[in-house]
Amino acid sequence: MSELHKFLFDGLPVRGAIVRLTDAWQEILQRRAVNTSTGPYPLPVQEMLGEMTAAGVLMQSNIKFNGALVFQISGDGPVKLAVTEVLTNLSVRSTVTMVGDLPADATLTDLVNVHGKGRCAITLDPKDRQPGQQPYQGVVPLVDVDGQPLQSMAAILQQYMRQSEQLDTVLVLAANDKVAAGLIVQRMPIKGEANLAAGAQNTEEVDQIGLNEEYNRIAHLAASLTRDELLSLDVETILHRLFWEEKLLRFVPEDGEGGPHFACTCSRERVGNMLRSLGQEESDSILEEQGMIEVGCEFCGQQYRFDAVDVAHLFTERGNDPPASNLVQ
Repeated sequence: MSELHKFLFDGLPVRGAIVRLTDAWQEILQRRAVNTSTGPYPLPVQEMLGEMTAAGVLMQSNIKFNGALVFQISGDGPVKLAVTEVLTNLSVRSTVTMVGDLPADATLTDLVNVHGKGRCAITLDPKDRQPGQQPYQGVVPLVDVDGQPLQSMAAILQQYMRQSEQLDTVLVLAANDKVAAGLIVQRMPIKGEANLAAGAQNTEEVDQIGLNEEYNRIAHLAASLTRDELLSLDVETILHRLFWEEKLLRFVPEDGEGGPHFACTCSRERVGNMLRSLGQEESDSILEEQGMIEVGCEFCGQQYRFDAVDVAHLFTERGNDPPASNLVQ
């Protein structure tokens, strides 16, 4: 079961979260794997998208925002676009558009940043937009301040947080075919009222990027977590291993229906409505030519198939339906 655990460091302007996506991540992979047009994601793409998916959930969980967080990597390599969308209720879906074959040992740079033109974009799209309101978007290149390619998804997002959000952030991300997981630790601004460091000396220095010693100490502990540990250890073990000397304030874990879960807006009903809009003549023409109407969701890869009986049902008035198809859809 997928789960999200959020926590604070008592008395310090530091927060964190751990996400473990199991069933949600496996559903994303399975839909793509059974798609007869695309087949499964290559392993390097699978790892990249899993890290993006875990990171998207972590970022959405840390903001007070009613809408969709869309995390995109656009590349100048074989991966042209990778997208993760996470809604306020922690429903998540992810996809990759790619061209050509990939070597089994392809790095992140090989996938999306071959000529240094790759970009990371994070968009916040409000659910109920006001008139004239536009989604917020931040964009950063996939290179560091010296123009060198960033070598990991965690490094890309840490740079994004520093440049676009002015937040010290450390991330550890990992994914395989069973689990997509992530740990995030962030420094919260200590200036202002009702913050966790209200009793501390609020100076300009300690509220600047990279200068808060308490955050730097905790970030160093968080960064010691290895990929294998993140994938194999349970959340309680990870937190004890990293922060056993710290006093953590834990939130109620978010799992099950209230936690991270897969959801896509595609459905058989929506595809049926699309076929109705095409009209019976056009639908029958496709059936005659192909024997079956097959429509795949461009986002999640789910395929919907309609045979002659299914199509006849779509265009038959209620109450005069022909026998339903016995095919498993």
